[in-house]
Amino acid sequence: MNIGQKVRELRIAKNLTQEELADRSELSKGFISQLERDLTSPSIATLVDILQCLGTNLNEFFSDDEEEQVVFGDEDYFEKKDTDLKNTIEWIIPNAQRNMMEPIRLTLAPGGATYPDLPHEGEEFGYVLQGSVKIHVGNKVYKAKKGESFYFTPHAKHYIEASSSSGARLIWVSTPPSF
Repeated sequence: MNIGQKVRELRIAKNLTQEELADRSELSKGFISQLERDLTSPSIATLVDILQCLGTNLNEFFSDDEEEQVVFGDEDYFEKKDTDLKNTIEWIIPNAQRNMMEPIRLTLAPGGATYPDLPHEGEEFGYVLQGSVKIHVGNKVYKAKKGESFYFTPHAKHYIEASSSSGARLIWVSTPPSF
């Protein structure tokens, strides 16, 4: 680990100059400069003081945890087109199969549908972005249109079918992941 570089990044993130950090930690500006260039190493007590001034601690500073991605965009999405069923599935959270829920953006052509899914543990949620859909759960059929949402427990065979005139686009979330 490059301690000096990491201290520098934290200092800059806090909008502090080397002199301001030195004053707050009761060190010299020269020491902070040398530390950031890895020309000197601080004692543990000194590092604790510096980190306290930077709003962190030893545990967080030395944690190897990679920062969790929170926001996702087009470059993160994975798309699958199914010409047989006239639909496009976009996984909008990469590797969501490893999570407790799996959100997708589903585009169904007019008359398009998803593959029937067998009963399973968990829950299903959807929000219709455009068009309208029929949600088939067992022998029952429910309708939802733009601006409406649906929620059910998948205790029976289920699938979604788009309107034959408009098609549909929706966000569909399944837990546990099953798409």
